[in-house]
Amino acid sequence: MVHDTFHGDHRGYFFESFNRKTFLDQTGLDINFVQDNQSHSQKGVLRGLHFQQGDAVQAKLVRVLQGKVLDVAVDLRQQSPTFGKHVAVELSEDSHTQLFVPRGFAHGFVVLSEAATFFYKCDNYYNPATEAGIIFNDPALGIDWQLPVNELLLSAKDKVLPTLQEILPALKF
Repeated sequence: MVHDTFHGDHRGYFFESFNRKTFLDQTGLDINFVQDNQSHSQKGVLRGLHFQQGDAVQAKLVRVLQGKVLDVAVDLRQQSPTFGKHVAVELSEDSHTQLFVPRGFAHGFVVLSEAATFFYKCDNYYNPATEAGIIFNDPALGIDWQLPVNELLLSAKDKVLPTLQEILPALKF
C-alpha cells in the first residue's frame, strides 16, 4: 500500500497522487511508469484477472478517483513463497491509498459502489499480444469478491478465462 499525503479542509482538498521520491521511500522500488490508464464502471462490473507476460510484463500503481472497489492481486511468480495467493484491498476515493501490484501478478477489481472511476500507472506499455488472464472464480484462488455472482458484470472475454492450473504451463515472466 502507498499512502498519499492528503490536505483537506472546508474548501476541498489537495494531495500529490504520485511523487517518485515518496514512492521510492515507501516501497524501496525505483519504478519508471510509462503509461496511465483510467476506466469508469458501474456497480458489479468485474474486470480481470489480467496480466501481461514476457517482455511486456507490467507493474501497476492503482487508485480510485471516485467510488469504491475491491482490488485484487494474485501472485503468479512460480518461485515465490506466495505463489497462487492473493491480496484483496478495498480502495475508495476517501481512502487516499494506492495499491502497488508488482510484475508477475494478475490484477482485477470489482466495483462495490454505484459507480467507480479507476486510475492506474503502468511501468510497461499495453501489448495485446502478451495479454492473458485467469477466471475470477477459480476455486484454487478462493477470492471473495464481496458481491453475489449473479450481480457481477463481466466482459465476454473475462467469462471464459482459464483457471490458474490450466494456464500454469504457459506462464512466462
